[in-house]
This record gives sequence, structure tokens and C-alpha cells, in this order.
Amino acid sequence: MNESMRIVVVAPDLALAGEDDEHARAQAERSRALHIGLLENGYNLVATLPADVFLSDRIAQLQPDMVIVDAESAARDALEHVVLATREAPRPIVLFTNDEDTTHVKDAVAAGVTAYIVAGLAPQRIRPILDVAMARFQHEQALRAELADARGALQDRKTIDRAKGLLMQRQGLTEQAAYEKLRKAAMDKGMKLGEVAQRMLDAFDLLS
Repeated sequence: MNESMRIVVVAPDLALAGEDDEHARAQAERSRALHIGLLENGYNLVATLPADVFLSDRIAQLQPDMVIVDAESAARDALEHVVLATREAPRPIVLFTNDEDTTHVKDAVAAGVTAYIVAGLAPQRIRPILDVAMARFQHEQALRAELADARGALQDRKTIDRAKGLLMQRQGLTEQAAYEKLRKAAMDKGMKLGEVAQRMLDAFDLLS
């Protein structure tokens, strides 16, 4: 399973930091531990990218299964770039950080982060963390799909009821007869009942 999971890591460009930058050295050590942990666990690390304006295009080209953000929790710019880059094609986002200030957790999760891990880069922890993050992401996507289907069904019902009411009013049909007429039109045209009802309402609006 791990061999087929394509991962992109988003991390700051440490080449821009000075040699005496203690923060950059700590970041470099964490990044090194992350890369080693991913490779030791058999993941396919396809690229390490900076969080810049080109990130969306690069992720679209690489098509990873998961995005890992290796940055401080306060690095809002990095998170914003990653969230924007995955908006059209959602993917699990895992944030690894050494920053123990948890005041940013709520904002990060609201922005789309699937897992927020503080000081969790021990190699033996990486696999269960990523497995749980993927499972949680898939569960959330299934819930969103169910919600979208439910909302679509409710909207279709409202549209069909409006179309039935219009037929009943203009053609003197009973509710059952109006429904049967819509259903026959849908079958004849090979369309969904809600689509036929919406087309009828659109045509009425144009002619009225």
C-alpha cells in the first residue's frame, strides 16, 4: 500500500537561511527526519516543494495522494498556499511541526488540515499517522458526498413539486397525472425527473 501512495512534502526553502540561523537548523533537522521516515516506511516521496505561487500548478502536475506540510504551525502563508493548491482536487493534508503552541490547531483544521502533529517525527509513528490521516480524509469525503446527494435530492423534490403545480394549474391535471406526465417525459428523453422538471420551469419562465 505504501509504495503506491504518492506524497509531496511542502517545506520552506532552507537555502535562503543563513548558516547561523538556529531556527533554520532545527527546521532542516526535522525535514531530514521526515524524509528518512517516509523512505524507511516505503512511501513514494515524489517531490519537496516550497510554499509559493507555483504550488498549485506543481501539485496539479504531480497528482500526489497526500500533501505533508513541514513547517511551523504559525506559517499561515504555507498553509494557505497548500489549501488553495488542493481546493479543486482535495487531498489529505498532514502538518508536522515542533511548535507546541496549539492555538493554531483550530484554524488549521478549519482550513483543511487533516492531521496536525506536534513533535511526531519518530519513524515508527509516521506510518500509523499517515494511515489514520488517509482514513479520516476518505471518511470525511464520503460524508460530504452523502450530504451533497441529500441536498441534491431535496432540491430535485422541490423542483418536481413546482413543475407538478404548474402542470396542475395550467392543464387542469391531478397531482398524480402531473407526476406521470413528467415521468413519461423523463423516460422518453432519457433524463432524470428533476432535470425535466427544471427544463419545464425554465421554458415557462422564458415564455411568461
